[in-house]
Amino acid sequence: MLPSRVLLCVVMTTLSAAAADRLLVANQGDRSLSIVDPATASQITAVPENAVTGHEVIASPDGLTAYVPIYGNSGVGKPGTDGSSMLVIDIPSAKVVRTFDFGHGVRPHCAMFGPKDGLLYVTTELDNSITVFDPKTLKVVGTVPTGQPESHMLAISHDGRRGYTANVGPGTVSVLDLKARKQITVIPISKVTQRISITPDDRMVFTADQTKPQLAVIDTKTNSVKTWIPLPGLGYGTASTLDGKWLLVAVPHEKKVAVVDLSTLKVAQTIDVPSAPQEIVMRPDGQVAYVSCNVSGKVAAIDLTSWKVLNIIDAGKGADGLAWATAH
Repeated sequence: MLPSRVLLCVVMTTLSAAAADRLLVANQGDRSLSIVDPATASQITAVPENAVTGHEVIASPDGLTAYVPIYGNSGVGKPGTDGSSMLVIDIPSAKVVRTFDFGHGVRPHCAMFGPKDGLLYVTTELDNSITVFDPKTLKVVGTVPTGQPESHMLAISHDGRRGYTANVGPGTVSVLDLKARKQITVIPISKVTQRISITPDDRMVFTADQTKPQLAVIDTKTNSVKTWIPLPGLGYGTASTLDGKWLLVAVPHEKKVAVVDLSTLKVAQTIDVPSAPQEIVMRPDGQVAYVSCNVSGKVAAIDLTSWKVLNIIDAGKGADGLAWATAH
């Protein structure tokens, strides 16, 4: 039998390991979820999805559970299979513990947690809606119609009142009242648009024009396009720094991340990253941004003080969606 002090040390070490922060990467090509230790900038394991295939991931607020919608084998708006399920993965054990079946093909894609109500919101493209879950029971508690097809990505305001979807093929953004679960309006953007994010103060929403190298800036007070930000190439995923001073924009074909000064709404500099940057997530301390790089199967970690790449992390083939799982 181990001495009590040794046993206590073992228990504390085990708890500490179980409670460590993790970076999650949805790998389209590998059909897996990478669990990365950000402290060592290395992949711990990759959880097989045994499904075709997860594009996005979100972590529960307690950092213990990942939710991976299974989209299908096609690009948005293109022919292919219509995903009809969502996986629930226990992060500490790296195992799929539950599967939700939507009952029909909906191409579920982007999952987000409501910051105030704790509910799970999942884009369900083929139903032109957001499906709302109680994450504890995994039961559907409501839907929010977007009024548009191909509602691919979702951003939620920090007060939890509004949702914004990027509707790819229509080239629009739907503005949603999440409490009343209804559509407020639809904002025309371009012939095709992609990805969406919102500033920490909820004043601006960004989505990337896929026909020109420019980013739409939506004023959330007027629900209209305020201005356009010229980019060095077609933009994709975006994310604001937590202090609200900068916006990072993935520019896939240029292998760069553009850094936009939010006080001037102009690109201040660019950072070279591996091939085909897709999505960006901020570390909760505001010091580092992580950028998934699809073609290269890597994740670039960018220091937000020096604007230098700190690490290139090996993930999986087709690295795409990112989420941060915060230890508690």
